[in-house]
Amino acid sequence: KMVDPTLAEMGKNLNEAMKMLEDNQRKVEEENEKKYTRKDIPGPLQGSGQDMVSILQLVQNLMHGEEEEETSQSYRLQNVGEQGHMALLGHSLAAYISVLDRERLRKLTTRILSDTTLWLCRLFRYENGSAYYHEDDREGLLKICRLVIHTRYEDYTLEGFNVLYTKQPVIYISSAARTGLGQALCNQLGLPLSCMCRVPCNTMFGSQHQMDVALLDRLIKDDVEFGKLPLLLVANAGTPGAGHTDKLGRLKELCEQYKMWLHVEGVNLATLALGYVSSSVLAATKCDSMTLTLGSWLGLPAVPAVTLYRHEDPSLSLAAGLTSSQPVEKLRALPLWLSLQYLGHDGIVERIKHASQLSQRLLENLKNLDFIKTSVEDELSSPVVVFKFFQEYSNRDQTSHAAQASTIQHPIISNEGHIYDTFNQWLGEQLAQLVPASGVDVVELEDEGTCVRFSPLMTSAVLGTEIQDIDHLVDCLKMKIPVLTSTLQLREEFEQEVRRTVSLLYIEDLGWPGLGVVRYNYHSDEKNDDKQEKELEKINTELLKKLNELESDVSFSLGPEFGGQKNCVYIGMVTEDLDVSELVETIAATGREIEENSRLLENMTEVVRKGIQEAQLQLQKANEERLLEEGLLRQIPVVGSVLNWFSPFQASPKGRTFNLTAGSLESTESMYVSKAQGTGSTPPPTPTSSLAKQRLPGQKAFKRSLRSSDGFSETSSISHCDDLDKPDQRPPNLSPGQEQGPLEMERAEEQKEVAQAKTDSEDIHSDKSPPDCTKVEDQASQR
Repeated sequence: KMVDPTLAEMGKNLNEAMKMLEDNQRKVEEENEKKYTRKDIPGPLQGSGQDMVSILQLVQNLMHGEEEEETSQSYRLQNVGEQGHMALLGHSLAAYISVLDRERLRKLTTRILSDTTLWLCRLFRYENGSAYYHEDDREGLLKICRLVIHTRYEDYTLEGFNVLYTKQPVIYISSAARTGLGQALCNQLGLPLSCMCRVPCNTMFGSQHQMDVALLDRLIKDDVEFGKLPLLLVANAGTPGAGHTDKLGRLKELCEQYKMWLHVEGVNLATLALGYVSSSVLAATKCDSMTLTLGSWLGLPAVPAVTLYRHEDPSLSLAAGLTSSQPVEKLRALPLWLSLQYLGHDGIVERIKHASQLSQRLLENLKNLDFIKTSVEDELSSPVVVFKFFQEYSNRDQTSHAAQASTIQHPIISNEGHIYDTFNQWLGEQLAQLVPASGVDVVELEDEGTCVRFSPLMTSAVLGTEIQDIDHLVDCLKMKIPVLTSTLQLREEFEQEVRRTVSLLYIEDLGWPGLGVVRYNYHSDEKNDDKQEKELEKINTELLKKLNELESDVSFSLGPEFGGQKNCVYIGMVTEDLDVSELVETIAATGREIEENSRLLENMTEVVRKGIQEAQLQLQKANEERLLEEGLLRQIPVVGSVLNWFSPFQASPKGRTFNLTAGSLESTESMYVSKAQGTGSTPPPTPTSSLAKQRLPGQKAFKRSLRSSDGFSETSSISHCDDLDKPDQRPPNLSPGQEQGPLEMERAEEQKEVAQAKTDSEDIHSDKSPPDCTKVEDQASQR
């Protein structure tokens, strides 16, 4: 068959444009410089125009921007594939088809619209339905509300909002619905917010994310008694947060009882295309309308959302805006029409089935992990998996809390809730960063708090998620769980250690995912608050720098960019082998060292100035004394030289050296005599942690030593007895240039006394039993 040359050229140009936009490589450095010339600054329209290649290059530069230079990751276009190219081709075809003559355009748009509507109704088991295609996913519900208003208020077309005043309409939505949905509907419909009723979810029985049907019944009865008109109910087949499905069967019965319209939306509606569908989702096929978001489910870019509905009066549908007499409006379905034909029925079902298999694979692995709590509606077929890190409070040490009153325990439990939210926020961000192909994100739920959500129906087709990505996600989760549990257990110990340390101040920040926050408490007599604040900032900044220079696995930072405490050291996640006492002691010792050095530098200027003045006075005095000793004749130029030749005058050079550590002046006579600097007072030793000195070779800082204290003491006692059993041991021979120091002499004398004690004990005990270490020590002490 012959293809229209215009259509062939259009497809060719689209492929070339997409290939150029998806090519993320920069060929020449001049192109890099060129993309910074215009940036985001609007420029004048060129009079001569530009070719398509230059325009596409500009679009590419604007899409990528400077992010690629700042980060190591390359932000590329979504890998749309061939089916995505078909969807993008549909937009180009829509613009081309719109210029056809009116009759041919009407026939073509009618065929496209009827085909797409028929395919979708059969695919998602929605019989005898009509379809409305819209860009904004909330627009379909908005048009449905207008349709219901036209249907329930017969005089609405003539009298408008006056009929609503006599009998106020009420729209019911779940408290688990999308944020801002009710307010958006009221704003677009021109209704007051009192027309929107939020129905709470279950609190006692059933899922806490499902609408409370009994409470909804009471709310509708109360509204009817007050003269209001129940208009529409928005239910969820997959809540935006947890992915749970309302009891659609019971809700449909309630809507039929009060003549209400039932609209259903949610990600679980995609499972209607599968062979096995849960009964709760299957009940959505009996609703009055539903909204489908096929773009995210099938990974199709720029395709419209679809609202399927059933209504018998075409005139009211036209009045509500669900249908249009303009053929161009019907071309919205063209990208979807092309993409559905390219995928076919089997391809559509396979993509949805693959997403369901991914969620089941993750759910099976999560069941075998400790400290992971899942929240799914149906373990057999749940397209959305929500989980969180949680350590049972009963499994933790409660001895310190058992004696406290119940009024004190409530803040502790509340604080734990905030801590768990912070830790799960960190966990979700880490998993999304380590496995970006998984598409996990962080969600805030009303009862569970912060959780990690995996919704493959919304992300897998776009990101290309595979089974290997799920296994990688589980492996990363297994590595993060020990870190979370260790940090959670050591937080309280760290707080106690910091509070016991005088120079440190513990800062409670429940929003920090880590061990804790500490500040070195700088004590100063300075009354100027600004100067004291600057000194505090200087010390803690230097403390952070010193801590980061240590070889350890602990991360130190200034905290979050926004909302964090100032002049603090934030300690990140830690492992179970962390020695908290050594960490706190090192922080305190390093802070004291920085404070002492800071005070020394403050006094250095004054000390040096006074020392220079004193040195000048002493040198001036020494020069006067030298003149008196040499005599007046030696100062005359010619006479002095002759006199010095006949009778040389020898005088030792006198100078002054300034000891910065002691802050005192010293004579340089000893330096000129011995040709070396004289011994002075040595600077104080750098304060270091005593635990750090016992670190084994190759062991990083703040790690617990493998050698226990008990084993070390036993080894020491045994080695002491062995030393007593070797009385004949002599110190090594010294070289002729060496002298035996007092410590070696003392050890030799002790060994002689121990040997004499052993000889005496052998004379006393005739049975020649082995000498007892305790007896030998007693006799040695008596001697």
